[in-house]
Amino acid sequence: MAAFTAADVKTLREMTGVGMMDCKKALSASDGDMDKAVEWLREKGMAAAAKKAGRIAAEGMAYACVIDGVGVVTEVNAETDFVGKNEKFVDFVKGVAAVVAKENPADLDALMACKYGDNNQTVLERQQEMVQVIGENIKVRRFERFEGGVSVAYVHAGGKIGVLVNLESDLPSDKIEQAGKDVAMQIAALNPRFWDKSQVSEEVLAEEKKIMLAQMDNDPKMANKPAQVKEKIVGGKMNKFYAENCLLQQEFVRKDVFDGTVEAYLASAAKSLGGEIKFKNAVRFEKGEGIEKKQENFAAEIASLVKGN
Repeated sequence: MAAFTAADVKTLREMTGVGMMDCKKALSASDGDMDKAVEWLREKGMAAAAKKAGRIAAEGMAYACVIDGVGVVTEVNAETDFVGKNEKFVDFVKGVAAVVAKENPADLDALMACKYGDNNQTVLERQQEMVQVIGENIKVRRFERFEGGVSVAYVHAGGKIGVLVNLESDLPSDKIEQAGKDVAMQIAALNPRFWDKSQVSEEVLAEEKKIMLAQMDNDPKMANKPAQVKEKIVGGKMNKFYAENCLLQQEFVRKDVFDGTVEAYLASAAKSLGGEIKFKNAVRFEKGEGIEKKQENFAAEIASLVKGN
């Protein structure tokens, strides 16, 4: 049998939403390679796509804000959701964001060495003090910063997701704030892989086409169609790929506001305001994404699936 663990089956299940037995089959067929197992499931039509994020386990807070025109998004982790709502912890997160906005640190190490507040502590020293005060491990994990353009911040569900959108416009920032927030909410909700279809590499396109062709080969209704017909069908499906994976080509989720793509929404908003609005960049942090806690009992529950039939 291929070398993989119960935890691997669990991870693949969480990534794809496919049942445990099928995940086990996929890993067996792929010699335990996670990426190949995802591809195997997609080719069989069992998984539409792997979720971009891994298992969300760590707690804390993702936070975004704009300070004196500078946009900041950061993530600070704690051990429990309870601490993530603690007033002192939230104040610390906001203080870290303020340091990022003011000092423009080059990286995380530089941030930790920056002065925090007015009491001559560094960010690292303040973090260590917070550990002692709150009684849990607390760690500043990451940050991003936008200077220039118009930044708009959005925090979802009290810190589960922080989004920072950066726009270019000839309009005053307060005029385009709502449009920026709408786009940020779209990013929070749908977590697009790309901002625009122009960012999709030839390698990604080739992989998607390969998977679409494999899906047709595994479909009895499509398997016997000529290759050129399949290629034409695949070409037509790429627009759907862009609409699902690229922010500006996605359907705008707030149908009560606008019916069309995000790109068309920004153009419409700009026209109504008498100016131009151009999407430049964005960052989306979801607290704990890619971080694993210690294995829970669920792994033991499925261990027999790896050892058994």
